[in-house]
Amino acid sequence: MGMLSLPGFLSCGKKEDFNLSNEKDAHVSDSDENSERGNWSNKADYLLSMVGYAVGLGNVWRFPYLTYQNGGGAFLIPYTLMLALAGLPLFFMECSLGQFASLGPISIWRILPLFQGVGVTMVIISAFVAIYYNVIIAYALYYLFASFQKVLPWSDCFSWADEFCSKTRIVSDCNATLDGQIIHANYSFIEGNNLTCINDTINYKPVQFPSEQYWNKVALQRSSGLDETGNIVWYLALCLLLSWMIVGAALFKGIKSSGKVVYFTALFPYVILLILLVRGATLEGAMDGIEYYIGKQSNITKLMEAEVWKDAATQIFYSLSVAWGGLVALSSYNKFHNNCYSDAIFVCVTNCLTSVFAGFAIFSVLGHMAFVLKRPVSEVVDSGFDLAFVAYPEALSKLPVSPLWSFLFFFMLLLLGLDSQFATIETLTTTIQDIYPKIMKKLRIPITLGLCVLLFLLGLVCVTQAGIYWVNLIDHFCAGWGILFAAVLEIIGIVYIYGGNRFIEDIEMMIGKKSCFFWMWWRMCWFFVTPVLLMAILIWSLVTFLPPSYGSVPYPAWGTAVGWCMIIFCVIWIPIVAVINIFKAEGNIIQRIVSCCRPAANWGPYLECHRGERYRHVVNPKKEKEHEIPTVSAFTY
Repeated sequence: MGMLSLPGFLSCGKKEDFNLSNEKDAHVSDSDENSERGNWSNKADYLLSMVGYAVGLGNVWRFPYLTYQNGGGAFLIPYTLMLALAGLPLFFMECSLGQFASLGPISIWRILPLFQGVGVTMVIISAFVAIYYNVIIAYALYYLFASFQKVLPWSDCFSWADEFCSKTRIVSDCNATLDGQIIHANYSFIEGNNLTCINDTINYKPVQFPSEQYWNKVALQRSSGLDETGNIVWYLALCLLLSWMIVGAALFKGIKSSGKVVYFTALFPYVILLILLVRGATLEGAMDGIEYYIGKQSNITKLMEAEVWKDAATQIFYSLSVAWGGLVALSSYNKFHNNCYSDAIFVCVTNCLTSVFAGFAIFSVLGHMAFVLKRPVSEVVDSGFDLAFVAYPEALSKLPVSPLWSFLFFFMLLLLGLDSQFATIETLTTTIQDIYPKIMKKLRIPITLGLCVLLFLLGLVCVTQAGIYWVNLIDHFCAGWGILFAAVLEIIGIVYIYGGNRFIEDIEMMIGKKSCFFWMWWRMCWFFVTPVLLMAILIWSLVTFLPPSYGSVPYPAWGTAVGWCMIIFCVIWIPIVAVINIFKAEGNIIQRIVSCCRPAANWGPYLECHRGERYRHVVNPKKEKEHEIPTVSAFTY
């Protein structure tokens, strides 16, 4: 079949060569290789956007805790292996896929129409995550503003505190020796008789740090559970509105504007981490914290436990943001011959080194906190929300000039969250652009801002007094095994149905011919190791699934049901879209399924000049209807 295209259409050249209208799209510049979708202004924009997307809050508040919990420095062994065997192969695959076809996470499944629902699942999960991720950014904004005070509001038990609030531990009772006999008595008796508690027999009253009560009582105004929605916390709602305004402002011109913003949002967190590390390393007790993190406490025998390997694989998987659709979306704006191989290695290595680096900054300060409180480091270490908004703020409040350090820390969290959020929203707008290119060209700014407004309104439930329970619920379900399921189908579809060797030939069209030795590692990973690891993690996640809870607060049955409904809504599109595409195909049922397991007629490089002999038959998607070429797809491209 001959090529069906107008002279010059989708040929390589400048915008004027084939933009016949006078419409201007801020997303595109005259120097772009692809004048319809646009390209990154330069490679640095792309790399920093990818680093910003991959390096997020989890690098700071989850990886250091996992390292401490799983054997210290020994944890780096399974972590590095999982990077090489699972993280990097998937990362490279998605970057190559997006760059090759210059399409977003749904339209990219022209490669395999039967699995187009996988792309829909990725986009819907990204939308759910965008809702609650910006709420976390709103938390960081609130604490950032709260840091502009001479005395940090969580540094002591002020008027909002109850009787359980205390800056230090209070001894309740213990054993002591009296007249040659060991007695058990309350501490007031022990102290009144000038006795000394016997080691390891001391019991403490249940108390809470000021930072913990401030987080629950003031910042969140947390209710008793998901059943008690309460009111919208107005200052959190304003912080959420501000965070969406920042996102909208950064993305109003698409990659042309966000690509410049990330020069600051992606790089400045490293400056702050370095400042926090230098300050932390000079504090008393810092070495105790670092030893707990990666020093003398390293336990190589931990590598015999399956849980350690599962934690390493899970952390790598989520840290690199694979199977969310964002990597495909961001890479789709690359020029065709960009070296996506070196980019993938650079971003993955940077992401992992950032995690290790952040651990030193976090644990040095937590070590000082343990020193001041005369407590073991293990009693002040935590992860997630409790690390970011309780443990670390408590530690910072004990430093001289504490408002400055608090400001820097929450400013860093803000930036880490924002550049990940930029890429997530860009994933959604890229999807809209691929499905409705003409509308997006005319109305990019209103659509982008409208999307931000919609997600802001949907996120208001997360800034009620029960908001933290909703945030935790969405994270527990949507950011869990749904993404793993999509990743398994993605790699199986591309490697085993489309063809791994065929995909390698596609990559070589972009980065040049490579030797068989070069592809040996990638073939081993793509064809066997990575799918097996992903399946193992998925099965493990399902087998060890626990009902959601926030701390000691269990969720009601209806809350768990809502969580299951959310994830079912995300993954149900995989069979639905498959059935739709099979129904739209021609022939008997077997012929239809086989047809849907082949690339669509318009699959291939976006620009005509890059197609070569292998894709000379590719049909221009805009002219499909004009030439009546049938294309199997549940969506308009």
